[in-house]
Amino acid sequence: MAEKNISVTLKIWRQAAADKPGKFETYQVKDVSTGSSFLEMLDILNEDLQKQGKEPFAFDNDCREGICGMCSLVINGVPHGPGRGITTCQLHMRSFKDGDVIVVEPWRASAFPVIRDCVVNRDAFDRIIQAGGFTNINAGSAQDANAIPIGKADADAAMDAAACIGCGACVAACKNASAMLFVSAKVTHLARLPQGQVEKRKRVLAMVAQMDKEGFGNCTNQYECQAACPKEISVDCIAKMNREYLSATLVEP
Repeated sequence: MAEKNISVTLKIWRQAAADKPGKFETYQVKDVSTGSSFLEMLDILNEDLQKQGKEPFAFDNDCREGICGMCSLVINGVPHGPGRGITTCQLHMRSFKDGDVIVVEPWRASAFPVIRDCVVNRDAFDRIIQAGGFTNINAGSAQDANAIPIGKADADAAMDAAACIGCGACVAACKNASAMLFVSAKVTHLARLPQGQVEKRKRVLAMVAQMDKEGFGNCTNQYECQAACPKEISVDCIAKMNREYLSATLVEP
């Protein structure tokens, strides 16, 4: 596909700090290549703003390879923008047309407070992971690959759940700002493997308790989380976590 240049109008959320009011500001970006990524287009915008002596737009980014989950932008009302199974850094300007108006916002959730512009604090996810604790396995020399047989269905489900990069798109997409897909992916990953069995009950109870403590909302099964997830984590993980949680409440004191 031949690349071409387009011009777009950006309506971007600007907020100087968490305790400051925010508002949308409008910018023009002209003659940007459709081969550019969305973040590269924002780089061009920031270069222009700096040349004008204005404050550049703050947004999270790191690897720009769809791995780290840092690029947390809601684009035209959709976390990570149009397209399925991609992060913002994998979104290219060919997804837009010349003259388009593009609205850019941060993740909207009380558990993800805005730091500045579209940068949000996602430490709540880290605290949920920490609440899950460790896996009690032999830390000696590596075992042979076939020493612990794992059925293919369990292995595949564990790997699918482990693909979660913790970006928070599921929270941003949910009308209740629920973190159920993220937490269930982490619970399911270890619950499906022999190595995760020893602490599985304590793990699910602790992680769900921490999720509630952080102020995330409840799940109402509308599947927006699954649709927005860049790694296409299935809501089957939520069903698995619910079963693990119920089982744990019946056994753990």
